[in-house]
Amino acid sequence: MALIEVKNAIKTYQTGEDSFNALDNVSLSVENGEFVAIMGTSGSGKSTFMNMLGSLDKPNSGSYYLDGIDMFSLNADELADIRNVKMGFVFQGFNLIARTSALENVELPMIYKGIPEEERKERAKKALKIVGLEKREDHMPNQMSGGQQQRVAIARAIVNDPPLILADEPTGNLDTKTSIEVMEFFVNLNKTMKKTIILVTHEPDIAQYCKRVVKFKDGKIISDTINEHTTIPY
Repeated sequence: MALIEVKNAIKTYQTGEDSFNALDNVSLSVENGEFVAIMGTSGSGKSTFMNMLGSLDKPNSGSYYLDGIDMFSLNADELADIRNVKMGFVFQGFNLIARTSALENVELPMIYKGIPEEERKERAKKALKIVGLEKREDHMPNQMSGGQQQRVAIARAIVNDPPLILADEPTGNLDTKTSIEVMEFFVNLNKTMKKTIILVTHEPDIAQYCKRVVKFKDGKIISDTINEHTTIPY
C-alpha cells in the first residue's frame, strides 16, 4: 500500500466572476521511502498540492489517503492529531519561536502529543544530535545562522518519528553552501531513517538531490520522472 494516494484532486478558486483550477484532476501515488521533488513556477499548483498533503487545505473533489487513512473524512481535531503523528513540516522561513531555545523549539510537537517532560528533553536532544546541533541546545534562534535554524526545524520535524516529511522551499532563504549542507541532511534522513520526503522547490539544483521529480503546470502534473543523476548517489 502506498503511503500517499491522491486521486482526481480538483481545487477551484473564484476570482470575481471567473474561476480557475489550482489543481486540475491531479493524481499521484508515493511509496514509503521515496524522496520526491515537487517543481513548478509560481501559480503552477505545487503549493496548493503541498497544502493539501499537509491537510492545511482541502480540494473541492477527489480523494487523499495517507497510510490508508481517508484524510478528507476527518474533522479538524482528528487532522491535527494525524499531522502530529504522521507528518513533520519544514518551511522556508524556519518558523521557530524567537524567545525559545533550540531544545525547547524541538520539544514543541511532543508537548502537543502529551509526552512527559523528561522524555521530551531526551528525544529533543537526540534529534538535535542527528542534525549536528548537540552543542547548540540552549541557543536562541537569533544566536544561530540560517542553516542552523533550518537544522533545528528539521530536528523538530523528525522528533515524533513521523513517516512523512513535507518540506516547502526549505533552502529558499539559504546561501548555496548552506543549502547543500541542509540537503545532505534530507538525503541522510531518507537513506538512513527511511523517511518519505516530499520537497517543494523551484531550483533544479535542489531537485537533483531527490530520487523523483514531479513537475506541475497550470494545476496539472506535466511530468513525473525518476532522477537518474542525483547529486548524491544512493
